Amino acid sequence: MGTAGTGADETLGERRQLINVAYRLLGSVTDAEDAVQDAYARWYGLPRSRQEEILSPGAWLTTVTSRICLDLLGSARARRERYVGAWLPEPLPDRTEWDHAGGADPAGRTDPADQIVVDESVAMALLVVQETMTPAERVAFVLHDVFRYPFAEIADVLGRTPAACKQLAASARRRASIARAPVSATGRADVVRQVKEAWETKDIAALVTLLNPAAVMTADGGGMVGTVLRPIEGGARIAQYMVAIADKAPGLELLERSVNGVPGLVARRAGVVMTVASFDISEGRVTRIWVVRNPEKLRPWAREG
Repeated sequence: MGTAGTGADETLGERRQLINVAYRLLGSVTDAEDAVQDAYARWYGLPRSRQEEILSPGAWLTTVTSRICLDLLGSARARRERYVGAWLPEPLPDRTEWDHAGGADPAGRTDPADQIVVDESVAMALLVVQETMTPAERVAFVLHDVFRYPFAEIADVLGRTPAACKQLAASARRRASIARAPVSATGRADVVRQVKEAWETKDIAALVTLLNPAAVMTADGGGMVGTVLRPIEGGARIAQYMVAIADKAPGLELLERSVNGVPGLVARRAGVVMTVASFDISEGRVTRIWVVRNPEKLRPWAREG
């Protein structure tokens, strides 16, 4: 067993799992890909004799990737302070809705976003809540609650005792519970469709009805495109802003598309995706809207169909 996992094909076969772990930890496809590439660089930098001593290369790569992500999360606060406006996780499209096959670019490379399994653990509401966790809480929560890694292995990543890691996961779980209000897929899609129709017809009254009075809209342009730099609070203010944007954006096409596995909206102009919007819905009304306009975060949507 000591040499069972040292073949190049087997270690490369771990890439999909590592990308899934890293995206959930970082909320960024780009950063996840960089973290995984760094982990592989460290693996191939090991002497052959050391590789053969490692019983499970996959577990080794997961540990190293998680540690790299932990370091990135630790430095994220400083990086976010330099970020223009609000920072939001990178939204994921549904591959089945794309107008292309297999997710490969002309050079034959697979887009990392195509390798991410879209389930409730990548819901935008949960990823946003995870931003409020400490780096250690986030690692413990994702590795244990999402990927079912035992606390003994998580302890090796965090450099803490298994009992301490269990406490971190419990603390994170309490925060995450607020992002898991059950909403049926049909009910969510119906509300999003009504928002789309009201937005298209510039019906402020209808939008106000669909938005919770305490709703909040957060937009991420990264300083690269125009958008509000601070969250807009209040359903009425959000409705007015949406209609004002519609007036300023002739030719914008709204599409109903899955965003991180749940119904959302995509705004496209001349075939180019300009905006991706995610929604949190409770009791039939929108409570949160997350709008991503930073073009660097919309790369996986470039071929959206």
